[in-house]
Amino acid sequence: MEFITPAEETAELSPQSLSFGSKLAAYLDLTKPRITFLVVLSALAGFALGSTSPVNWLLLFHTAFGIALLSSGIGTLNQYLERHADALMERTKIRPLPMGRLSPRNALWFGVALSVIAEVYLAWFVNTLTAVSGFMALTSYLFLYTPLKTRTHWCTFVGAFPGALPPLLGWTAARNSVGVEPLVLIGIMFLWQFPHFHAIATMYREDYARAGIRMLPVVEPDGRSTARQIVGYTLALVLVSLLPTFLKFSGWIYLIGAMVLGAAFLYVSILTAREMTRENSRFLLKASVLYLPLLLGLMVLNR
Repeated sequence: MEFITPAEETAELSPQSLSFGSKLAAYLDLTKPRITFLVVLSALAGFALGSTSPVNWLLLFHTAFGIALLSSGIGTLNQYLERHADALMERTKIRPLPMGRLSPRNALWFGVALSVIAEVYLAWFVNTLTAVSGFMALTSYLFLYTPLKTRTHWCTFVGAFPGALPPLLGWTAARNSVGVEPLVLIGIMFLWQFPHFHAIATMYREDYARAGIRMLPVVEPDGRSTARQIVGYTLALVLVSLLPTFLKFSGWIYLIGAMVLGAAFLYVSILTAREMTRENSRFLLKASVLYLPLLLGLMVLNR
């Protein structure tokens, strides 16, 4: 984890004057609420699919709350670690740390506190297996994926592993065990991230290049490898998404829906791969954001 520079120490001693409401909003921004919402949604899908009896609503609440705390802590610490890069990019320079709305030291301790509380909460109110899985997600995201972003385009592959773990957390919360089913859920989440993040990286290629972030669309200007990966990973995703029916933890209605959603997502991926424009990439990004919750929702409803 990075140290706070002398300049940042000085800035912390003379913090920008903000109202209580503005500070509260800044702390909320650190937690990446939209990403946290998607993480919790994915985890709850895993919980629902892993439940073998009528849903334990109290356990579901503890799972959702603990995972929300953990995701918020990871998001906060990620913004702390990437504060210098964020200041160089148009899409992130308005975040609390580049804008000086909060000091790096306060953000660091806020992120650490959220993460520690989340781990203790999950271990105490859910189970140890879920807490350990959450700790794996935290360490791999912050100490593998985050530093690799400025070193190699393989960062997306590495980062897809912690990004795929939310359904596993939900499943282990419900069953306190791991089986083939949550591995399929991990596979779906893992494969989905490639078209999703390649779309983002293509849209903000110049921003990432300015900050020295070496996503694949940044390091290969012609976009050929990016296009191949978008189509290849989407095709693999469509095939893996059919497995829940054959493994009998979702039904035939889900299978039909997964085929329809997969065909639509694959069509958008091919369209984007043929012409890697900002507009097509934005279309792919929107399709990916719609595809995942619809797929998981259908899987849960037809379990």
